[in-house]
Amino acid sequence: MTQPSQPRIGIIGTGAIGGFYGLLLARAGFDVHFLLRSEYDAVRANGLQLNSAVHGALALKPVQAYRDVAEMPPCDWLLVGAKTTSNADLAPLIAWAAAPGAKVVLLQNGLAVEDALRPLLPDSLHLLGGLCYICVHRDAPGVIEHQSLGAVNLGYHSGPAGDDAARQALVEEGAGLFRAAGLDSTGMPDLEQARWQKLVWNVPYNGLSVLLDAGTTALMRNADSRELIQAIMQEVVEGALACGHSLPEGFAGKLLAATDRMPDYLPSMYHDFAQRRPLELEAIYAAPLAAAAAAGRDLPRIRAMYQALRFIDARNQE
Repeated sequence: MTQPSQPRIGIIGTGAIGGFYGLLLARAGFDVHFLLRSEYDAVRANGLQLNSAVHGALALKPVQAYRDVAEMPPCDWLLVGAKTTSNADLAPLIAWAAAPGAKVVLLQNGLAVEDALRPLLPDSLHLLGGLCYICVHRDAPGVIEHQSLGAVNLGYHSGPAGDDAARQALVEEGAGLFRAAGLDSTGMPDLEQARWQKLVWNVPYNGLSVLLDAGTTALMRNADSRELIQAIMQEVVEGALACGHSLPEGFAGKLLAATDRMPDYLPSMYHDFAQRRPLELEAIYAAPLAAAAAAGRDLPRIRAMYQALRFIDARNQE
């Protein structure tokens, strides 16, 4: 039974990311509440199912599921697993579901995603970024396929925390929730640097999976695409450096080696394209391009990818 002292956790966007982390937190004994829309009926009837190469086959039933945010209890932590393309629409839902002084964690890809959402939220809420290192996708309503990894690192963005110590204490508190659910989680002292770091993987693999219609295994086996991935990674590293963020030595090489060891994976942008959902181009491409340009650095390969993906996305939305 959930202890009264435990925080109440809300999941805003119960897709692959929100469903994965929410299910594991609930199974660890936390009081977790899920906001859904199109999949509400299926999850209400059948629960959430996780087919994981790491954790095995897990189920959560019944699920504390809601179609209307007005029916949710106020939550101390809100984990936002929806795509960045819907952040403006999510702001009223987050504000409604938040308990006083709640911590809001954006489990999203890209750069500066918190900057756009912050003005839309009450000043009393803490806003954090969450960086998910995971291979996961939604297979059917309420059914999540998890291939590998699962760590989530947190960093503080903004809110009423008065100093660095207070901010880092909240970050560590959030990381402790994930660790209690059996997941690796680290508090990051510099959220913007952490987001640049994650872009080193996200920029090449997300875009190339769509442009070349290929998963990670095919991209890594072909000499031309592998060389292109390395060049794009280097541009991300150069963009980060221009913006004042020096990434760890040999970081890109470590990501390449880790991807070689991964099972074949189709990134989230590929699934969005296949299902004719808007691509997260602003957060993953436009924002880092703009930040680097403001620092006097052009990223020509990334800019070319962005332009090609914009064409494909526009045509796909027609």
